Formats: sequence, structure tokens, C-alpha cells
Amino acid sequence: MTAARPRRIFVAGSTGATGRALMPMALALGVDVIPHLRPATAAGRSLPEQAAVFALDDAAALDAALESCTTVIQLIGTMRKRFSSGDTYESSDIATTRLLAEAARRGAVDHFVLLSSVGAGRPRGSYLQAKARAEQIVAESGIDATVLRPSSFDGEGHRPPPGMAFVTHLFGMDRFHPIAIEDLARTLLYLAFSGAARGCVLEGSSLWQQVAEANSFSAWPLSAPSVAKQ
Repeated sequence: MTAARPRRIFVAGSTGATGRALMPMALALGVDVIPHLRPATAAGRSLPEQAAVFALDDAAALDAALESCTTVIQLIGTMRKRFSSGDTYESSDIATTRLLAEAARRGAVDHFVLLSSVGAGRPRGSYLQAKARAEQIVAESGIDATVLRPSSFDGEGHRPPPGMAFVTHLFGMDRFHPIAIEDLARTLLYLAFSGAARGCVLEGSSLWQQVAEANSFSAWPLSAPSVAKQ
């Protein structure tokens, strides 16, 4: 561990594709997590005791939820197919990252883990430009950050293009090699829990190194923590 404080992790985007894999894994490994849900998303769901339900632009509620947290995992993002329901890159990728980073800076958070995308370092198109802007917001917050830039997801309804895994492996294009959602979720938890790779942007070989370390990590709590409902 890089810090003496017990890790308590706030998960923004807990019901998305990556969040759906991360949450049961965190609970099974005994990692102390607080999943965030919007009220509309939470309606009618069976929620874990520690779930935090509020709109992210409710600054008082967000500050209260982060008061006891050491770490934020930011998984919120959108795709063009959701634009018809009112989502935009500005509202989903950029604005939520800004709200979380500002609240994290006001509170006790000392580590921000951001899920970005391969190509955000040289963004072309509105999607990657939004990812790059989110990365910039986190970098400017002054909080230690770890940024992950994976390529195509495999799992939870996502499938890489046919043959992509073979081609990227054959030609050593590790930046673009698809990542299993389960590997991504475990790596995010590992980075948040262990504090590894603070101050790093993980893309290509550096990301796969952390995936390997996460899959071999054995120092998980392995007993479910008792967390009061926020």
C-alpha cells in the first residue's frame, strides 16, 4: 500500500458495463467500495447497503459521500447511440469528471482512477477529444491519478471487431489489443486498492503489465467490509 489509510473506493458508473463486472468482484474480494447510482437508475433495484444514490451535481450529497473515501474510480462515459436519450460527451464524460474531481479535491480523496480510451493522447474526433478533456481535468485537480487507456472491450455486451485480437497479437499492436471486461475490472480494483501506478497513464504495454500484476495480486482483504449506507 502507498498510504496508511484504509482504502475506501467511490465507484462512479457502477451500473455501466465495467461497473457491472467490477462491483461483484469488489464485494467478493472484500474491497471497501461505495457504488454511486443516479436516482432514476436506482429506482426499482435491489441495492447494496453502502450504495450512494443522488445526482452527481448535488454537491452536498457528493461531498458527504466522498468524506470518508480515499479513492475515486470514474467509469462514466457515453456513446453516440445514447445521444437520443439526452447523453452527450460533454454531459457524461467531461461534466461528471469535473464534478468528481472538484469534490475529491474538497474532501479527503488522495487517488483518482480514470477510465479513458486508447488514442486519447492524440485525440481525433469528438469521442477522443472528450476523453482527453476528462484526463486534463483530472491532471489539473492536483490529486494523484492513474489513467487507463484500454482499447476495445470484450464482455458485458461488448465485442471487438472479428479478428481484431488475432491481428493485434500477430503484429504486436498491444495498444489496440482487446481487453476482457473482467481483466479491466480487476485491474481498476487493483490500482485503486494498492495505489500502484499513481501518476501514470497506462496504455499498451504499461497497461498490460498492470493487468498481469492485478491477476497475480494476492493481498486482497477477502472478507466483506461493513460499510454504513451513505
